[in-house]
Amino acid sequence: MNQELRNLQAAAGAVFVEVAGTSVPSSFGNEAAALQAAQTGVAVCDRSHWGRILVSGDDRIRFLHNQTTNDFNRLQPGQGCDTVFVTSTGRTVDLVTAYALEDAVLLLTSPNRRKYLIEWMDRFIFFADKVDLKDITDTTAAFSLLGNESDALLQKLGLDEAIAQPHATHHLVNLAGIETRIATGSGLATPGYTLIVNAEQSAALWQQLTEAGAVPLGEQTWERLRIEQGRPMPNSELTEDYNPLEAGLWRTISFSKGCYIGQETIARLDTYKGVKQQLWGVRLSQSATPGEPLLLGEEKVGKLTSLIETEQGLLGLAYVRTKAGGAGLMVNVGAGTGEVVDLPFLTRDRTI
Repeated sequence: MNQELRNLQAAAGAVFVEVAGTSVPSSFGNEAAALQAAQTGVAVCDRSHWGRILVSGDDRIRFLHNQTTNDFNRLQPGQGCDTVFVTSTGRTVDLVTAYALEDAVLLLTSPNRRKYLIEWMDRFIFFADKVDLKDITDTTAAFSLLGNESDALLQKLGLDEAIAQPHATHHLVNLAGIETRIATGSGLATPGYTLIVNAEQSAALWQQLTEAGAVPLGEQTWERLRIEQGRPMPNSELTEDYNPLEAGLWRTISFSKGCYIGQETIARLDTYKGVKQQLWGVRLSQSATPGEPLLLGEEKVGKLTSLIETEQGLLGLAYVRTKAGGAGLMVNVGAGTGEVVDLPFLTRDRTI
């Protein structure tokens, strides 16, 4: 933890909470302004508690190509992709973003998955493999810009070369003496960028971004946005009970790349239209507890996985049996009812 960064955030009104062993701004006391900025302006969220793993060695591309769902062989330095680590039976381990560097691949993992993923990958590195894993989470920081004005903010900072690039494209830039890697993509469906910097320069970068007009956004608002948009997270939507197709992560899967761990199961589900349940949003009339079933009459047709309260009412994420229906389906959840709705982060057919 960079104390200088925490001091800046505290001065801006941050209240902190522990996430994955790291102190994280839960709220800046500005939820309405931060939400508005993420929707129509530009907000900045501290994602330093998300894991960062550096995969190096001559066999790194082949290794990651064989370990995850996306096609690493097509990546050139400066490019990237979202990809999913899966078990041998195609169940989800984590959704990560991979950035191909000149001599390594940088993985941005979920907050509570970095140590697990290092142990997971290490199991598949054999004696002759030239693959090295390094956890650089504690020596780096990560921020995300969110909102339609993210491009304008980068232009204001003189970073035009990073604008309007394909998803996960990244550049190493010098911002007022701060060496920063800027990647396209906010981590959500909201337009934006992710910035990765050495920890000792994190306070200076945060100050640059906020002085340029980015509104600080805390973990509470991030959680709201990710549920409103349908981004699945480990321990909620990404567990060994579900596969990436069910989680709406079709865009992270290459169906032409050949063999990888879990490939046979995922290919069979695709070929035989075997996706038996899918992740949806659900608008609830009354509060419920994640884990509660979705009922159609007396029949269980799904399970609630996450829930957030908004000004428009209660919104959750839930897995719903494909045969039961999709958007518009009315179900019973707890003591109330729920309407199934689609969300922008989710895809429901192959895109690669």
